[in-house]
Amino acid sequence: MIKTIAVAMGGYSSEADISLQSGEVVYKHLSTNPKYRVYKAHILKKSWFVKLDSGEEFPIDKSNFSVTINAKIIYFDCVFNTIHGTPGEDGLFQGYLQTLKIPQTACDYYQAALTFNKRDCISVLKSHGIQTAKNVYVNKGDDIDPQAVIDHVGLPCFVKANRAGSSYGISKVKKKEDILTALEHSFKEDDEVIIESFLDGREVSVGVINIDGKIQALPVTEIISENEFFDFEAKYLGKSKEITPANLDDQQTNKVKELAVKIFKSLKLKGLTRSEFIFHNNQPHFLECNACPGLTEASILPQQAKAAGISLQDLFTNAVEVALQNFEH
Repeated sequence: MIKTIAVAMGGYSSEADISLQSGEVVYKHLSTNPKYRVYKAHILKKSWFVKLDSGEEFPIDKSNFSVTINAKIIYFDCVFNTIHGTPGEDGLFQGYLQTLKIPQTACDYYQAALTFNKRDCISVLKSHGIQTAKNVYVNKGDDIDPQAVIDHVGLPCFVKANRAGSSYGISKVKKKEDILTALEHSFKEDDEVIIESFLDGREVSVGVINIDGKIQALPVTEIISENEFFDFEAKYLGKSKEITPANLDDQQTNKVKELAVKIFKSLKLKGLTRSEFIFHNNQPHFLECNACPGLTEASILPQQAKAAGISLQDLFTNAVEVALQNFEH
């Protein structure tokens, strides 16, 4: 029986354009599967609509997530969630779909909210013995003592928007007098900020997926940025070198893969995820977890799947099938 799939893309944040690119890639590859009838569902601030290849747009009925095209009501068997940022990565969209009893490919709403909140995610994972940078949490309106911050995290340090992705709202700070400016930059993205100590070492990214009933890590990617750090330019405008598989020794590779799988299991994640680490003093330190990672042709997780011999059609089809099976059980 043919399943009707909505590829949800867009969102309400600065990452909407990247999400639309991810959604187009997923749509292209899922559409080649004869078992599916696939639609592009644009979830944007101004409106929710299904967009056909012809460019025609049809509004989505938010009461049941259906769409009417040529007098026929279309209901969806599953939603492939490619929304980066809110509402698809922070749990709002997941909670909405769960209320409607529609399966979706990303993790559940609580896990999404947790991983999207860098501060909370780090706090939970520390209790599982996972190493992280030293950090300070700041909320908009707090009185800031730059010297006290530096006494705790040192210089240089990173100032990051707590709930933002794609390296938005992040600065590397080298002088105490630059901390307040960096905070203002982060507060444009979120009213919560995390300030972290600088970890000197190699940065790697590890995708984790549930495939053929087994949770497994994909080949590791090393990220070498031409810029000061893996910022938006490095991530999306070619200002970085991404090496997959990473040129690590077997011990380092196994250690960081095991850690990524441990995080996936400890947080009870689902779908396609990617965790970032820095090897500081030869030990992988956790940075953050992406529960709705980029899926453009140039994105890291598709690169890792390719290195593992998994086609994008198989990767995306598997995510849909796992979501359907999980929901049935």
